Amino acid sequence: MASSGIQLTGLVFAIIGMVGTLSATIMPHWRITAHIGSNIVTAIVYMKGLWWACAMFSTGIFQCETYNSVLELPPDLQAARSMMVISVAMALVGIVVSVVGMKCTVCAKDSPIKNKIAGAGGICFMLAGFMSLVPISWTMNEVIQYFRNPLIPGDLKYEIGESLYLGMVSSLCRLHERCRTTQI
Repeated sequence: MASSGIQLTGLVFAIIGMVGTLSATIMPHWRITAHIGSNIVTAIVYMKGLWWACAMFSTGIFQCETYNSVLELPPDLQAARSMMVISVAMALVGIVVSVVGMKCTVCAKDSPIKNKIAGAGGICFMLAGFMSLVPISWTMNEVIQYFRNPLIPGDLKYEIGESLYLGMVSSLCRLHERCRTTQI
């Protein structure tokens, strides 16, 4: 069984991962326009996320537009939305279950299943990490494939946005937490 310090460290990693995944889910910085070719100075930077598409003008104005209908969205975007929301929900469940199963809490004190409760919380974190890792990896692969496609004009190409990097690190934090809180 893991010590209280290791469990607390793992819980902190899991909370950081959950907040990072929530931020990555909400932010529109999944895809950002690429500055390719001779026109490096552009007046508008376009960004696309799970919930809206935004434009940032050189004047500092930031304008966002939500997607009109969920049913009109491509299936990969619908799947990414649902998987990211499920990931955040699983992480919240994992936090509650892990707190109950930790050695330093009085919940279920001296119960023979306290270790199993902590393990169940760790499994929730692991599932949450995988649930967010899949759409992030999908999107990164898609952005890279479109970027390398010579048939697509340079002004229609996107680069990997900050939300994808944040989501990747957050997913790995939660996957790392599973290894720290329970003994496999």
